[in-house]
Amino acid sequence: MHTNRLAQEKSPYLLQHAHNPVDWYAWGEEAFEKARLENKPIFLSIGYSTCHWCHVMERESFENEAIAALMNRDYVAIKVDREERPDVDRIYMTFVQATTGSGGWPMSVWLTPELKPFFGGTYFPPENRWGHPGFGSLLTQIAQAWESDREKIEESARTVVEQLKKQVEVAPTRAGAAFEPGTMESAFSTFRHSFDSRLGGFGGAPKFPRVSVHHFLLRYYARTKNQQALDMVLLTLREMARGGMNDQLGGGFHRYSVDDRWFVPHFEKMLYDQAMQAQVTTEAYKATGDLFYRTMTDDIFSFAERELQSAEGAFCSALDADSEGVEGKFYLWDKGEIDACLGPDAELFCRYHAVTDGGNFEGQNILTAPVALDEFCRQQGMNPEGTNELLERCHARLLERREGRIHPLRDDKIITSWNGLMISALATAGVVCNKPEYITSATRAASFILSSLRRPDGRLLRSYLNGASDVTAFLEDYAFLAGGLLDLYEATLDQAWLTEARTLAGELLRLFRDPDSGEFTLTGHDAEQMPARVSSDHDGVTPSALARTAHILYRLAWIDDRPELLESARAALNGILGEMRDTPLGHLGALQVLTLLDSEPATATFTGETGTPEAFALNVALHNGPIRNLIIRSEGRPSPLTLSLCVPGTCYPAVSTADELEQLLQQSRLSGRNQQKQPTVEM
Repeated sequence: MHTNRLAQEKSPYLLQHAHNPVDWYAWGEEAFEKARLENKPIFLSIGYSTCHWCHVMERESFENEAIAALMNRDYVAIKVDREERPDVDRIYMTFVQATTGSGGWPMSVWLTPELKPFFGGTYFPPENRWGHPGFGSLLTQIAQAWESDREKIEESARTVVEQLKKQVEVAPTRAGAAFEPGTMESAFSTFRHSFDSRLGGFGGAPKFPRVSVHHFLLRYYARTKNQQALDMVLLTLREMARGGMNDQLGGGFHRYSVDDRWFVPHFEKMLYDQAMQAQVTTEAYKATGDLFYRTMTDDIFSFAERELQSAEGAFCSALDADSEGVEGKFYLWDKGEIDACLGPDAELFCRYHAVTDGGNFEGQNILTAPVALDEFCRQQGMNPEGTNELLERCHARLLERREGRIHPLRDDKIITSWNGLMISALATAGVVCNKPEYITSATRAASFILSSLRRPDGRLLRSYLNGASDVTAFLEDYAFLAGGLLDLYEATLDQAWLTEARTLAGELLRLFRDPDSGEFTLTGHDAEQMPARVSSDHDGVTPSALARTAHILYRLAWIDDRPELLESARAALNGILGEMRDTPLGHLGALQVLTLLDSEPATATFTGETGTPEAFALNVALHNGPIRNLIIRSEGRPSPLTLSLCVPGTCYPAVSTADELEQLLQQSRLSGRNQQKQPTVEM
C-alpha cells in the first residue's frame, strides 16, 4: 500500500492521511525548502482526527487520484493537526475568518513559499456543489494565477500578513484605556437579552455550551447575588442534560447541538468539553446543593474515566463523531433492538426516553429525557425510587449492548493543556463533592504529564502518543497545567503540587513574557516563530490562556506573599484593557481576573498533619463554605491539625474539625455571605 511522509508522524490526524496519494509533508523546514527551491505555492490543510468534514474532504478529494495528481504537480502539500500546533492554526484561521467571514475545519489555505497566505476557506467539495467552488477547479485556477500573476499575489500576501499582525498580536495599551466596572454589567445585560428563557442557552441553532459564559455568570452571581445569573446557568444545564447532546447511556456531552433544543448533537466528544462542563456542574452543585448537578458531574467523569483515560492515567483527546463511516451511528437506536434487549422493561424505558417505532432522527432514535424523572413519575403515578432503579438497570444493559458495536475512533493523543483542564475539574469536584477517588484520578493524570511530557532540561511538551512529541508546549499548556496543579494542591494540601505549580509559573514567565512590556504570547521565545507573534487573549472553545496566566500569578502572589506577581498579572492584562471595554464578551475570563486584582482574598491556613481523613473532611467543609475568593495555604508542621481563617480585616479563632468550621461560618459575620445553600431551582 502506498504511504507518504505522514507515516512517520505521531499525530493520529496525520497518520489518517499517511496512505493518501497526495505527497503530503508535515509542517517543517523540509516542506518549506522544497517550496522555495521549486518556487511552488503551498497548500496547507489543517484539521483534527475526530472532525467529520475533515473525513469527508479526505474521502472525496485527498483519496482522489486525479485531484492528488494536481496537488503533487503544482503545490507543496502540508498537513497540520490543529490540536498539536495551535499556533499555526490560529494564524491561518484568523486569515480565513477575515477574508471569508467564517472559519472551521478542515481549513484549506494557499501560501507563498514564505508562508504568507493569499487564499483560503474551509471544506471544498471535489466539484462545484452547494454554492461551493470545486476543489479540483480551484487547484487549477490558483496554479494558473501563480504562474501568470505571481508578483501581484506575493504583494497581496505581504499586505495580508501586516493586517494579520494587527489582529493576532497583543497591542500596546491604548492611551487612557482602563478597566471600567460597568463592563461587567454590560456583559451580563447582553447575556440576559440573548438568553433563551424557554430552552436555555444563548441565541439559536446551532447551540454551543459556551462554558466560558456559564463560568462568568456563576462568578457574577457569587459576587452580586443576582439570581437571574444563576437561573440562566441552571436552566441551560437542565435542558442540555435532557437532550440528545447529553449521552443518556454513557455520560459525557457531545460537542454541540445542530438545533436550538439540544436535541440533535454533532456527535464528537472532546476532552476539553468534558472538563469544562464538569467544572460548571460542580459550581452549580456548590451554589444550590441540588444533587441533580452533582449527578451531572458524576456522569461526565464516569464517561471520561471509562472511555478517555489512558492506562497510565492521563486523558486522551476525543472520540470521533463517525463510526463505520456514518456520523452518530454508534449512539442511535432502533426500537426493535431496545425491545429485544430489555424485554418487558422496554415499554417504560421507551416512554421515559421518548423512543418511537418510527424514530426521531432519520428513522432511528436519539435517546433523550424530555421530562424530569420526578415529574414523569408524578404524571404516570409511579414511584420515583423504583422507577429510577429500573431505568438504571436498563441503562446498564443497553450500555453493555452498545459496547459490542464498532466504536468511534478515539484520538489517543494526550494534550498537556486539556489534561490540565481535566486535572482542575477532578481535583475541585473531588473536594466539593467529597469524592477522594476523583482526586486520585487527577493525581494519576498530573503525575503522567509531569513525568512523560517534560524534556530532560525541564521544558514542557505539547502532546504525547507512543512517546512525547517534539512540539514544545504553548502558553495554554503551561497555564492550564499550572492551574490544575494549584487546584490539586488545594484539594490534597500536598506541598509537592504547589512546588510543581511554582516551577511551571517561573518557566511561563521566562518563556512567554516580553520582559519590556510584560505582555505574553502563545508561543515561547525558544520555539518556532510564526509570521506574526500570536497572543492568546480571547476565550474560545477553551478559556483564554492569558486570563488563566493572570489568575495563576494572582493565586501564587497571595500564597507565597510575592506582590511582584500581582504586578505581573496586571501587566499581562494591560494590553487588552481597551479590547475588554469594547468587546467584553470575548474576554470574560480576563474580566473576572480583573475584578480580583484590586481585592484582598480570604486566606485559610492549614497546619499540622494534612494527609488524614480529618484534614480532608475539614477541607471539604471549607470548599463548600460561603467564601468565593479564597486562597489556601498548607504548612505541614509537626503539630495538631488546625485551620486558621482570615478575611480582610478579621482573623478568626483556629478550628480543628469540620463541625467547628461550620459553626464558625454560621456564627461569624460570614453568616451573611451566602454560606446557606440556595434552594433547588426547578425549571
